[in-house]
Amino acid sequence: MAAGSEATTPVILAAGAGGEEGEHVKPFTPEKAKEIIMSLQQPAIFCNMVFDWPARHWNAKYLSEVLHGKRIRFRMGMKSMSTVPQFETTCSYVEATLEEFLTWNCDQSSISGPFRDYDHSKFWAYADYKYFVSLFEDKTDIFQDVKWSDFGFPGRNGQESTLWIGSLGAHTPCHLDSYGCNLVFQVQGRKRWHLFPPEDTPFLYPTRIPYEESSVFSKINVVNPDLKRFPQFQKAQRHMVTLSPGQVLFVPRHWWHYVESIDPVTVSINSWIELEEDHLARVEEAITRMLVCALKTAENPQNTRAWLNPTEVEETSHAVNCCYLNAAVSAFFDRCRTSKVVEIQAPRTDGERMKKEELNVYSHMEVGQTGSQNLTTGTGKPEAASPFGPDLVPVAQRSEEPLSERGGIFGSDGKDFVDKDGEHFGKLHCAKRQQIMNSEKAIKEQIASNATTTPSQTFISTDDLLDCLVNPQVTRIVAQLLIQGRSL
Repeated sequence: MAAGSEATTPVILAAGAGGEEGEHVKPFTPEKAKEIIMSLQQPAIFCNMVFDWPARHWNAKYLSEVLHGKRIRFRMGMKSMSTVPQFETTCSYVEATLEEFLTWNCDQSSISGPFRDYDHSKFWAYADYKYFVSLFEDKTDIFQDVKWSDFGFPGRNGQESTLWIGSLGAHTPCHLDSYGCNLVFQVQGRKRWHLFPPEDTPFLYPTRIPYEESSVFSKINVVNPDLKRFPQFQKAQRHMVTLSPGQVLFVPRHWWHYVESIDPVTVSINSWIELEEDHLARVEEAITRMLVCALKTAENPQNTRAWLNPTEVEETSHAVNCCYLNAAVSAFFDRCRTSKVVEIQAPRTDGERMKKEELNVYSHMEVGQTGSQNLTTGTGKPEAASPFGPDLVPVAQRSEEPLSERGGIFGSDGKDFVDKDGEHFGKLHCAKRQQIMNSEKAIKEQIASNATTTPSQTFISTDDLLDCLVNPQVTRIVAQLLIQGRSL
């Protein structure tokens, strides 16, 4: 293991030593499950929580029948192992039905099929980021097959979920999600998760190229790292777990993760859970979006494919990005007016994890000033004593399958199964996305009419942003980070 230093391990949240599949008793009430999710600061696996979900039958064959010939996009990647991550910008794409995917995956593809140019022994296929609302737009009843309400989120179902279907070797590059925390239900096959805590961010060599709103990628292929180029990665604390059918993985906020399919066919369902910290994070993401798009478009206006992730299908003009920024700031202040006090993260000089400071938005909006600063990432959650007792079982740090004997309603090989919308705005469910899009529409109308703003209105101009970006404190931090980056 390249990043093998000892660290807190992921845990299994099981029904206890005596829990058996036949009992059909869930170990946690929705209220308790939500309490765990909102307080736990390390990855964890819930077992025996979804045995009554209709979605437990959603293997790829079943889904191919439900979708009835609907063509979806598969990302095609090489099975060969390189030290360079296979970002989505370097992959090919195929439009095909799930039935055609299953035929190709059985190595029975014909020369006339959509996968004809991809040797099954050399390529993997991944249908990822498939939002239920677009995938099942004419079958909305199916949303009820997913019951995130069992985890303490009433009304949350497939409408706020995403589907992932992959072949052996399919994977996502190592990244962290800017927003929320993540719940992942493994339906078919197994996936191996490599996770790293937020404090390891400097050791993961973060980058925003390729650019995807709400995703910070690592420059490292964590399963085959180039330690000569990225020596600090050896300090990272790798956590590994194999997720089997019937289990639900909880990924806390800002935990890095690399996910790979280790069975011939894998099916997963996930939902990103919004957190209070997301309001500020969306402002940060809007700033990042504006800067990346402005600089990269100016560098090469004819070739966005080189730096813009395929999931980012929206117009990336400066005017539209201004709308994103204003929408994010407006939403942030709307939340502040509701809660009166908002927490903000201030970078510290001593390299410690970011400290939360209360900020009253109706008094002085001042963040404690610092000199030389180390920009590390914190979870933003208070430490809490473990409430689990016998139901909390640590997972050994190994790549084998420590969970195959526990907590699943299916066998570890998945054999017990019966044989975005067009606009992408980060990992937001549809209601939140629509709310922000409506805000953008209002801002566009305001710009078009040249309305005069008053001091009480929120409007961020390009000059406002530049005043912050070229502030001497900011440029000093940027210069130090650039120097540090060259000396690593």
